[in-house]
Amino acid sequence: MTKNKIDSSKFGEVFITKTSPENVINDYYELLSTTKIHRKFNLNTHTLLKANISWQHYFPACSTAPWQLDGVIRGLRSLNFKKLEVAHNGTVVVDATEGKINNGFYAIENDLSIPSTILDQPNQEWVQYRPKEKMIVLDKIYKDGILIPKKLIGTNIIHLPTVKTHVFTTITGAMKNAFGGLLHQNRHWAHRDIHNTLVDLLKIQYEI
Repeated sequence: MTKNKIDSSKFGEVFITKTSPENVINDYYELLSTTKIHRKFNLNTHTLLKANISWQHYFPACSTAPWQLDGVIRGLRSLNFKKLEVAHNGTVVVDATEGKINNGFYAIENDLSIPSTILDQPNQEWVQYRPKEKMIVLDKIYKDGILIPKKLIGTNIIHLPTVKTHVFTTITGAMKNAFGGLLHQNRHWAHRDIHNTLVDLLKIQYEI
């Protein structure tokens, strides 16, 4: 029996470093530099940092850590990323504006003079997207069309998730963070088939 050879170049890479409160900001720069992220993205393309606000109140390990946002912004700037912006989203039960303040994001964005956007605010345009790849479930859940934020199309997207347990996905990370950014307020419809939904969202994210 012949085994199919696996193309390891398509695997994701994981980088881990030990840090401390005194060194965490610089350690983010060192970690980003080690990943050679600046060689994998077009540095002149608009880059969105997709933060995670799981709850508008501050609970450690619930949402993106404020030092993570701070360290990544400073690290990417040091690596010559030109156009950075933070992207947030609320949910049917979470106020993203309040969450930005309580989680320390608003202060960081002001201190570092970085613009930010809440994707589901009324001033943000959402457009119908027709995926090139065949969808597993999203086309059945959203029979009238899949809406995504126009702002995300053609940008670099860097997720700042918090790896934690989750009632629907068991473990939540980067693609569950994309769930909040790529689907509109009715995204709770997709919870009944969340695993296939995340596969569909990964396909869309590659395309845009």
